[in-house]
Amino acid sequence: MEATQPHSPTVNACRTHEICAGHRVFGHESKCSKIHGHNYSFEFHCNAEKLDEVGRVIDFSVIKSTLCRWLEDHWDHQFLVWEHDPIASSLEVADPDGVVRVPFNPTAENLAEHVLTVVAPELLADTGVRLQRLVLHETKKCWVEAQL
Repeated sequence: MEATQPHSPTVNACRTHEICAGHRVFGHESKCSKIHGHNYSFEFHCNAEKLDEVGRVIDFSVIKSTLCRWLEDHWDHQFLVWEHDPIASSLEVADPDGVVRVPFNPTAENLAEHVLTVVAPELLADTGVRLQRLVLHETKKCWVEAQL
């Protein structure tokens, strides 16, 4: 009988980051179609093929200086609006520096998927680490999870 190799555990390095942002969900059938905002909490779950020479997936400060910094620079204290939302132009006129047009309806699901599949791969490209899972809390009671 062949000896089986023990399965190596998957180790994730996780860090959270919070931002405040406004949005509206265009076409929503209820109150989320109105202009409002959230204190979003992002959970970044990163992994790598192997631990580094120190024994880490990634230094937590690298998650902070890449993923957390991107959120601060691009979405924190901004109003996120779908580029095809009919009120996007009016919002930009009212607050030119406070509106960010995004190429998707800014649901929690779409925000999470965008960070996971577009933002993180670019920011972590030189690290050998990938953002494997992202949990986005829109409120304390409601969240979404996106994973590769």
